[in-house]
Amino acid sequence: MILLSLQEIEKSFGTNAVLKGASLTLQTGERLGLVGVNGSGKSTLMKIIAGVETSDSGTMTMQKGLRLGYLAQQGEIDSEKTVLEEMEAVFAPMVQMEEEMRDVERQMAESYADETLLRRLGSRYDQLTRDFERGNGYGWRSAVQGVLAGLGFRREQQSQKASLLSGGERTRLCLGRMLLSEPDLLLLDEPTNHLDLKSIAWLENYLASYRGAVLIISHDRYFLDHVCDHMAELLFGRIEMYDGNYTEYMKERETRFEIRMKTWQLQQKEIERQEAIIARYRMFNREKSIRAAESREKRLEKLERVEKPQDEHSVHFHFETRRRTGEDVLMLEGVSKGYDGRTLFSDVHMHLRAGDRVALIGDNGAGKSTLLKCIVGEEKPDTGTIRFGSGVDIGYYDQHQAKLHPDKSVLDEVWDDFRRLEQTEVRGALGMFLFTGDDVLMPVSTLSGGEKGRVALTKLMLHKDNLLLLDEPTNHLDMDSREVLEKALEDFPGTILAISHDRYFINRFATRVAVMEKEGIVEYLGNYDDYFEKVNREQPPDGVDSGVTRTQMNREKKKKTLEAQKIRQMRQAIEDTEKAIAAAEAEGARMEHALADPATYQDPEKAAALAREYQKQKERIAALYETWEEQSLMLEENSTDA
Repeated sequence: MILLSLQEIEKSFGTNAVLKGASLTLQTGERLGLVGVNGSGKSTLMKIIAGVETSDSGTMTMQKGLRLGYLAQQGEIDSEKTVLEEMEAVFAPMVQMEEEMRDVERQMAESYADETLLRRLGSRYDQLTRDFERGNGYGWRSAVQGVLAGLGFRREQQSQKASLLSGGERTRLCLGRMLLSEPDLLLLDEPTNHLDLKSIAWLENYLASYRGAVLIISHDRYFLDHVCDHMAELLFGRIEMYDGNYTEYMKERETRFEIRMKTWQLQQKEIERQEAIIARYRMFNREKSIRAAESREKRLEKLERVEKPQDEHSVHFHFETRRRTGEDVLMLEGVSKGYDGRTLFSDVHMHLRAGDRVALIGDNGAGKSTLLKCIVGEEKPDTGTIRFGSGVDIGYYDQHQAKLHPDKSVLDEVWDDFRRLEQTEVRGALGMFLFTGDDVLMPVSTLSGGEKGRVALTKLMLHKDNLLLLDEPTNHLDMDSREVLEKALEDFPGTILAISHDRYFINRFATRVAVMEKEGIVEYLGNYDDYFEKVNREQPPDGVDSGVTRTQMNREKKKKTLEAQKIRQMRQAIEDTEKAIAAAEAEGARMEHALADPATYQDPEKAAALAREYQKQKERIAALYETWEEQSLMLEENSTDA
């Protein structure tokens, strides 16, 4: 069934036409990924669907009564409620319904002598009970806790005022509220922004089992691969639809482009052949040949011309090195760092050899960016040593582009660092990153995040360093640019250490994954998929040489095995408690149905006894929930420590 249909949507901002006849349909249960280069109009189209913007022309039809949930890239929350209160506010109707149920119970207990009133109250109570069950009245509190945990909100954050959250945390809170409201159509604009890898994996699983339809804008290709079953590409203001996930879309997109290009080339050859024949006929300059030429010209004029297929411009570059390093490139031994008495990380050991390609991952706030700053000398470690091998030239990509000068032009920003180059050479390098003509004269302060990233990559390419330290290099880049960056890193002859939340990117470049934890780094051979498989099978980390002795590794393995066993026992205890809650709530529901039955009140003593037993059952359920919360908190603490 079609939930949403857009036909020939057009939208302009001044003289800039963004959407030029965009059309798409969204079916019930479909998970559609919307992709396109930065500035192609994806967010504008989603705002039109959400009713935030209006189109200049075209039609949009929705299924009657369709409930929309729209998550913008930046969530707005201004209330003074706590994080938990904000989430629970979604279920305010359930709270009111439960209060009404308690009130009806009280009235029924007081009115058992009035049969007419009792029948009316019993009927109302029966309806309330059914509505309460349909609205997940018995399980919504645990659903709230599940979403909060899944989105990375710690237990102590739940009592924090929502207005004091960071921008990223507010966006996560908005996402959580929307997921709990379960609209028929979720509109998600970059939902993985501000989420760590654990939260992204949780969101993938949540959306995979979501009952409604989902329309997603995302640069996270791994996320699109695991969530979407259809793709839509916004190209030159129009939309082209594809079946399958992101990887399947990329294959089909290439195939379609090649077919169109071949069709155009064949038609061009035929047009050239016909024009050559016409030219020969006219050279004869006879009446018969002129009539033949005119006849062919008329047929050529009526020919439906195939447009030359176009593709959005993408970055095109590659990394080189000035010289080779020795076998040992970077050695970290016992490195630690903290601020204001709080330890970010400690006892970090890492050994990079020539040609290593290591992805550094970990929770937000684990200190990954700080570690890179310690390596490049912007920060000083509290303890430990950082040593470089011979012939190492460090190239550092800062995700915040803090070293770009806002008052300089794009040209001067690059040229000032490479004065030995001619201006034409600098312009040529910038041209590889889509800065052409007067673009190079723009002040850095006016650039978007993606444009600043391209300036930084230009400088990194020109430096020709043999050790690249990259902090979230794919942030702000469109998908085509990410593909080109990955290809450039594949051909790079040096050594790479990159922080990234982009799992697709990690799969493309990494041969080792280093997980940043409070007590140091745990390393796994392979790319992200290899790491994920090992972690989920609870396999021990790979014995990469990082300065740790075999005895220490064995002790660590034994410790982790015991910790894993303890965590499994805790999870089993929580599962048993959840089963007990489900059984207790089912018994409570049975009692509620009995209390809703007017026949129960024909025996006042029996009715009173049932009411007392029901009250005890509610207390049992409350106690079980308290036990569940204590067990969950203990599991969370041990999982953090493990």
